Amino acid sequence: MRRIVRITLLALACSAPAAWATDLLQVWQAAQQNDRELAVARATQATAQPRRDQAAALWRPGVAFTATAGLATGESEMRGAQFSAPGLGTSSGVNFGTSVTGGTATRWALQASQPLYNPQRRAQQQQLGLQADMADLEWQAAQQALMLRTAQRYFDVAVAQEALGVLDLQLQAVQKAAPEAQAPFDIRSAPVTDTHEARARLAALRAQRLAAQTDLDVKRRALADSTGLAPTALAVRLPGGAAATAPRALEAWQQEAEAANPAIRLQQLAADIARAEAEKHRRSASATVDLVAQAGQERLHGSGDYGSARNKNVNALVGVQLTVPLTTGGYRSAKEEEALRLLDKAQAQVQSTREQVAQQVHGAWLGLSLGAERVQALTDALAASESRRDATRTGHEVGHRTLLDLLNAENDTAAARLALAQARAGLLLDRLRLAQLVGRLDEDTLRATNQALSAAP
Repeated sequence: MRRIVRITLLALACSAPAAWATDLLQVWQAAQQNDRELAVARATQATAQPRRDQAAALWRPGVAFTATAGLATGESEMRGAQFSAPGLGTSSGVNFGTSVTGGTATRWALQASQPLYNPQRRAQQQQLGLQADMADLEWQAAQQALMLRTAQRYFDVAVAQEALGVLDLQLQAVQKAAPEAQAPFDIRSAPVTDTHEARARLAALRAQRLAAQTDLDVKRRALADSTGLAPTALAVRLPGGAAATAPRALEAWQQEAEAANPAIRLQQLAADIARAEAEKHRRSASATVDLVAQAGQERLHGSGDYGSARNKNVNALVGVQLTVPLTTGGYRSAKEEEALRLLDKAQAQVQSTREQVAQQVHGAWLGLSLGAERVQALTDALAASESRRDATRTGHEVGHRTLLDLLNAENDTAAARLALAQARAGLLLDRLRLAQLVGRLDEDTLRATNQALSAAP
């Protein structure tokens, strides 16, 4: 018995996410764990700290140890030397020569250097920092893009679901009307066109329902693929109303987007990175100064012109090293020219992105400015359509209106209901889209949208 209870509890736990599928926040949280594009951005963002570490390491001391062993031949010669020795006095113009042929050589060296002045490294450090900032910004932009994409897919499913429901209501109305059209025709009391019209409408609606069902299945699958939730668990909902919205002036949104839009900021960072790349190649021709220290030893043992020979050399040095590049055969200047052209491209892309974002902000602002008014107008239109339909149905029952009039009234009511659903979803999406365009789309914004769904009837 206990085992059965445990199995039942486990099954309920596994089915829990299905209950969350009507909640936009829960759908977003599921998308965070499953979306492929966000996973790519997360992996990119993980490179930010290593790049900052690289930038810092450019100015830390470097230490290297080398060791060599092998066969070697060595010769040394000194002419005109002067030396003195006890009991031998001083000699001048003495020549010395040593040689080792096919000897054994061992060498080791320990070297350390600390950059003191290096313009190229400074430009490289700046570039690495900008690349790290870009990785962080790409992560933030990807999160906001996923929020908007998830909301779009969520409302796509909701609207498709509503469209299917509207068609079902139309089908019920036409199916009810079809026998009514056939019965009077059988007793020759009604025109044959009523029957043909009912049959034609019924066939057309059945075809439309199949298309709507297919559209709903496709959109459910798209949302399921990005969230990992089962398509059957996606019982989404639309808002039941729309509060009046009075957005700020368009100029204020444009200014905020210019300063904080993720796409613009990313392009600006790309231009800054291209500028740092050009500066890095330009500075590669600059002199560098390093603090250096080194110690080493060299041994050579073998036979020479005068028999067995052995040589040992030990050295140590601490000082400052100056390096002045003279020529690279044109390579440096060519790389700098290439980097400058890429900088021109990046700057052009910044301007293009600014123009695109300005257009997107304008469109979202218009949608938000007029959306609430449009929703109210469509709400009134639906109420009027329903009243007209009810009056037409009454008129049809008493013989004052034709079946065609009734079917047209039903169709107009269905169209008004679907248009209202689309407008309500569009209004919420415009709010989210405008927030994303100015870089302010976050979970608080998504939570406010979700509350509008929770308040829906």
